[in-house]
Amino acid sequence: MIHRREFINKSALLAGSFSFLKLSDPLFAAVLNDKVEKIKHLTPEESAVDEDFWSWIRESYTVSSTIINFNNGAVSPQPKVVQDAHIRNYQLCNEAPSYYMWKILDQGREPLRAQLAELAGCSAEEIAINRNSTEGLNTIIFGLNLKAGDEVVLCKYDYPNMMKAWKQREKRDGIKLVWVDLTLPLENADEIVSMYSNAITSKTKIVHITHVLNWTGQIMPARALVDMAHAKGCEVIVDGAHSFAHLDYKIPDLDCDYFATSLHKWLCAPFGSGMMYIKKEKIKKIWALLSNTEPDGEDIRKFESLGTRSFASEMAIGNAIEFHKLIGIKRKEARLRFLKNYWVDKVKHLPNIKFNTSLLPAFSAALFSFSVKDWKATELEAKLFEKKKIHTTASEYEKLNGVRVTPQVYTSLYELDRLVEGIEEIAGMSPPIRK
Repeated sequence: MIHRREFINKSALLAGSFSFLKLSDPLFAAVLNDKVEKIKHLTPEESAVDEDFWSWIRESYTVSSTIINFNNGAVSPQPKVVQDAHIRNYQLCNEAPSYYMWKILDQGREPLRAQLAELAGCSAEEIAINRNSTEGLNTIIFGLNLKAGDEVVLCKYDYPNMMKAWKQREKRDGIKLVWVDLTLPLENADEIVSMYSNAITSKTKIVHITHVLNWTGQIMPARALVDMAHAKGCEVIVDGAHSFAHLDYKIPDLDCDYFATSLHKWLCAPFGSGMMYIKKEKIKKIWALLSNTEPDGEDIRKFESLGTRSFASEMAIGNAIEFHKLIGIKRKEARLRFLKNYWVDKVKHLPNIKFNTSLLPAFSAALFSFSVKDWKATELEAKLFEKKKIHTTASEYEKLNGVRVTPQVYTSLYELDRLVEGIEEIAGMSPPIRK
């Protein structure tokens, strides 16, 4: 086994494919590669139902044996190889923090940036490594040169932290927010584009799009929205928190100007890890959120002046990338869709069930929201946990009253069967008596 100091020094120098994973756990990397080799002749859809492969993937995680976690949309657990790398890095840092953090681990940032750029399909000079989507999108929102009277189009189902950021700019700077009101689920891309298009005026500067709405898993037609907004002279921000490493695309496919995601969601990277993308020619016009020597400069690294942060977790992102790449995004997306369809198909016939998410593949993937007649979402969430120890998340917001179910690649069919049993039982029960 490679000594941890040797691992850190070597991984800091290597940006090649699978370097981090092969160095940190060569046996695991070899076994995973062998598992993938056995199913590589299958289509993504065929591999999605190979339970031998996915059972082995499940064993690569350290998930609870007493709680069934269907809130992976909030934050996903990490495979053990990512946890191990994080722990090794953390222990190394504690031997001499300022030396090992800044002189050793920090030297791995550029190789890691190259890995992220390859995964995102863009230049490394367009990628900043940060802590989450909120930080990345706030950096963009507060860094834009907007003045009183400028308009921003967004929707009432964007992520709360982003809506709050825009409201702060509205309150502080006098910009005008124009809200698109949605009735979910949506199943017509042209209608969605038309709603946003109708909200744009000659004063609109920015259109803010959430690629996958966190509330229900609704997939928005991001590229069509971007093309429409660009044609009207607007710049576009895409919140990719729930789409990156979940859906099969590269950031340039969207042609957006700005993008951010949380790597601790679908990539299964360490908690508090994220990535921001800005088109190269747009970097100069975005002010750094935390001051830098050149806050209005052209170097993407100006956005990484965060002070002391967890270098140990940053370097473990590389292991998450390689674990993800060995599974393959096409195979992963197909499996996630299969898991969603597996439980949804078993409950869709129940008379008291309502779906808040489309069944059409173009408009949903893994995340899915449902309701039970006369039940509040919070009551339904609590009852699922009481009866089956199933952890979900409830949304009682605007016109939405539903529970969101989010599986991950480690989710078993047994767990989904337990979910189905729970929903069937609750659907046949009387709702709680409310005082």
